[in-house]
Amino acid sequence: MKKEIEDKVKDIIDSKFNVEECYSVPDIDDSRLTFSNKGLKFDATTLYIDMRDSTKILNNHNRPTVAKLHMAYFHAIVKITKSMGGEVRSFNGDGMLVFFYGTTKDSLSSAVKAAMQMKYMLTQSSVKDKLEKYSGLNFGIGIDHGTILCTKVGISGTNNRDLVWIGNPVNKSVKVGDKLESPYHIGISSFTYDNLLDEVKYHKYTDSYGYEQSKDIWQEGWFTYNEQLIKYYYTSYYWTVS
Repeated sequence: MKKEIEDKVKDIIDSKFNVEECYSVPDIDDSRLTFSNKGLKFDATTLYIDMRDSTKILNNHNRPTVAKLHMAYFHAIVKITKSMGGEVRSFNGDGMLVFFYGTTKDSLSSAVKAAMQMKYMLTQSSVKDKLEKYSGLNFGIGIDHGTILCTKVGISGTNNRDLVWIGNPVNKSVKVGDKLESPYHIGISSFTYDNLLDEVKYHKYTDSYGYEQSKDIWQEGWFTYNEQLIKYYYTSYYWTVS
């Protein structure tokens, strides 16, 4: 086995890595992805949602209860993701990675609207009441946009392989989400903010004089990434789900 591993590592490191353009979000069964030096590159909006204090929840409840909390939490997130055209691609303990394919204002805004709907279901609906029967859930959602490289890792076999998602949008979405505390559950990159449709950027209302007004629902913040100070935006707003 030692020689087999050494030979494979040598082949990986010493061989050229080939990148192919992709026009959808890849999945684990994509025939273009093998265990050779090849990856698929695509543009997308990245959404990462992370459950906070999961260790505390684990320590406060028995395992079946923790399992139920995770099942309910992820069910709500996945249903909203799919309804808004997103693709779930990674469950990582108490976090989930979602991609909305494309480079348009519509794809960016769909991701932000999905995040706002997740916030609503987890903080304003009866889902919140059911979860709080055991434990209140806190969470952060980070969103960024850009180019992602996907490649397959592991070895052949159903449970021995996975996809790796490489790119700053993934890392930045995690970093932005980590900055957030309730009630500011949603954070987005400055690029995302600059390209949002008005419906997820402004709150429109009628003032006491009967005039329609628009209020920017986003606040400015900063975080450090690659030793640089980078601007992001965050909000406490949500989008009602009917």
